[in-house]
Formats: sequence, C-alpha cells, structure tokens
Amino acid sequence: MNHLSAAVDWLLDAQTWTGPGQLGARATEHLGYTAVAVLIAAVIALPAGLAIGHTGRGRAAAVLSSGAVRALPTLGLLTLAALAAGVGLVAPLIALVVLAVPSILAGAYAGVESVDRATVDAARAQGMNAWQVLWRVEVPLGLPIVIGGLRLAVLQVTATATLAAYVGAGGLGRPLFLGLRTYDYPMMLGASLVVILLAILLDACFEVVQRLLSYAPGLARTGRLREAR
Repeated sequence: MNHLSAAVDWLLDAQTWTGPGQLGARATEHLGYTAVAVLIAAVIALPAGLAIGHTGRGRAAAVLSSGAVRALPTLGLLTLAALAAGVGLVAPLIALVVLAVPSILAGAYAGVESVDRATVDAARAQGMNAWQVLWRVEVPLGLPIVIGGLRLAVLQVTATATLAAYVGAGGLGRPLFLGLRTYDYPMMLGASLVVILLAILLDACFEVVQRLLSYAPGLARTGRLREAR
C-alpha cells in the first residue's frame, strides 16, 4: 500500500510530467508506437481478412497462421527483430505489428462471415455485384466485429509497447525499466498505472465508436435488405 500511495504522489508531481524525457513525452511516444503499429497491421490484415470472409477461401490457412503467430513469445520475437534490425524503433515496431495482425485479421473475416447469407443473397438478387455486396452489405453489417478486432489489437499493442524500451526505444517502458533497475518502485508502479489507464481510455473510446457506428445511416440503409428478403 505504501508503494501505491508513493506511486500516486509521483504521478501527481508536476515535475514527473514536464520536460523532454518525462512521463508526458513518454506517454506520447507510447501512443505513437501503438498508432503506427496498429495502422501498419491494419493495412496488412484488413484487406486479407475481408477477402477471406467474402470469398471463404484461405480461412483455414489464416486460422493456422494466426494461431502460430499468437503462440510466439513477444519478448523472443522482439529480441530476434533487434538482432536483425538493431536497437531502436524498428525492432519493436516489427514485433508490435506481428502481434496486432492476428486480431485484426480474425475480426475482419469473422465480421464478414457473421452476415446472414440470406441478406447477402437478397443483395445479389437486387443486382449488386461482388464488390457492392462486400462494401454495401457485408462490411457495414459486420463492422462491429471488425472494430472489435481493431479494439483487441490496440489493447494488446498498448500493453506490450512497454517492451520497446528493452531494445533502446522510448515509451512508457523507459520509466518502468528505469524504476526496476534503480529499485524505484513508485516510478515503476506509476508508469504501469499510466499504461493501464491508457488501455482503459482507448478501450472506452473504441466502445463509443462501436456504439456510434451501430446508429450510422449506412447501417440503417443496409438493414432494409433484411426486409427485402
């Protein structure tokens, strides 16, 4: 309990947050790493996942490869990336992208697959081609699950980005590892609390986005296809 109260006092100290190497800058770096890693992973995984969900081809390979990637120890992957790319930002970004891809991929193809086939058939009966069916029917109706995959990836990357400091990058792992080395437990616990709060805040933001999307006009228009079948 003493360490917790000391960590809170450390967080409430203005000097903890100000300056180029202080907690405010580290939190900004941490969010930047998370955003870049998830964006790169989304560029890779979303098209593949939507294609798999739409065509039904390659699902088994996607499930097997995603399971294999999830089984990889993140710290070991980070070490291998650092040996290949050197210390700095590239190695943790590689590890974080690899970590984020399976969740986004699974969310994308599961979202498309979750759409009622009768609704898809009704869209085709109205003259829609494959591209229109995907973007006007399957993606809007499956969007909550797709966003759920992104949400999970963001949470995983936010929690794991602390390891970037292990190979010389920044982020909230810097004060955490520094506190561990110098036995400064309030600093270590305080940095951990900030990571937890960031994860909770990002999760809440994604929940709001999912709720807003459920009332989007595009989803309402797509819902008419259910009445047409």
